[in-house]
Amino acid sequence: SITDETMWDYYRLLLEIGMRSELFGEDRLVSPIHFGGGPPTFLHSDQLAAILDEVASHFHLDLPPNMDISIEVDPRSVSETEIQRLAQIGFSRFSIGVQDFSRDVQSAINRRQNEDLTLACIAEAMQVGNSVNLDLVTGLPRQTPDSFARTLEKVIETGVGRIAAYSFAYMPERIKAQRLIDESLLPSREVRLEIVNTTREMLLAAGYQHIGLDHYALPEDSLSQALKAGTLQRNFQGYTTHKETELVGIGVSAISKMRTAYAQNTKSLSAYTHMIDRGEIPIEKGLALSDDDRIRSALIQQIMCRNSVDLCYTTNRYVDSSQAVTLEHYFADELERLSMYFQDQLIVPTERGFDVTDKGRFFVRQLASCFDRYFDPDTGHPSKLVKFSRTV
Repeated sequence: SITDETMWDYYRLLLEIGMRSELFGEDRLVSPIHFGGGPPTFLHSDQLAAILDEVASHFHLDLPPNMDISIEVDPRSVSETEIQRLAQIGFSRFSIGVQDFSRDVQSAINRRQNEDLTLACIAEAMQVGNSVNLDLVTGLPRQTPDSFARTLEKVIETGVGRIAAYSFAYMPERIKAQRLIDESLLPSREVRLEIVNTTREMLLAAGYQHIGLDHYALPEDSLSQALKAGTLQRNFQGYTTHKETELVGIGVSAISKMRTAYAQNTKSLSAYTHMIDRGEIPIEKGLALSDDDRIRSALIQQIMCRNSVDLCYTTNRYVDSSQAVTLEHYFADELERLSMYFQDQLIVPTERGFDVTDKGRFFVRQLASCFDRYFDPDTGHPSKLVKFSRTV
């Protein structure tokens, strides 16, 4: 149920949309719109429609063929009728959380999710939407290769275009709900690796393509097509087909990405409330990107979204500069760190640079970290001077 306070937070979200719009020219087109973080389907469809109306009234929306409106859906609280209503108000892409169909696993993570209702939600979303993505999680407590294979079989049978099989990050110190999980039930590293391998083998055998990291898509899906065309992009929301699109984040903790800067809203709901009530845009922190940041970001995008790096490109391809050197020269020191990855066959040399192998696609974060100057290779974490990386 929606409390009175939740209603006020909803209205504050509408206010932020109007405040943000004042910073953008009318000629700036808004193309994809994504509702995430929650998931947002705890709001009624009429409220979601009102948010879309508010965006449309303050921003210049792109033409319908280019307009993707996506939403994260919790199948435990959304009926087939509600899915139909979401499609009617403009949502064309649905991301549905499945995690794992195993009752033992669901019990261990305190997430009870009816399999039949979830499959019905998926079927309805596929009926009314242009694209459906399912979120799975590997490495959950009590999960085994055999039990997860049964979940994969049911997921594959749905015929969804995209599947993300995220690796479970156990961080009870940061996520309070995980403090209820018995750590002793987590699978070993060897079992986790076997589950990941099982996932890859089954999805590839079913005709899915490995996009990168833990993402898979059917060949006809726009994600696969973007990978083939070289227009795939990665941002804070994951892989996207909208190349070099700037991102405007609205709501608590939302992150915005501009060409030369990042910004993040406050993570505190109370701080968000006070800032909106004072007429302030609720940005808590931001980073202006240097030319070096942008050059590194461009190379990391090649690793994560092209599975191939062209070191013959020059730096003035990415920044305005009269001085230009090749990426091979610019990253001479960083390239030395890649030697062990060549030995492990995670990458192979090419005439112009190097390619990421099929096995290497699981380790693109490690490959990218070699080019992140804020990353401390001794600890495996961002530098103490900078709390998080600007480029990864």
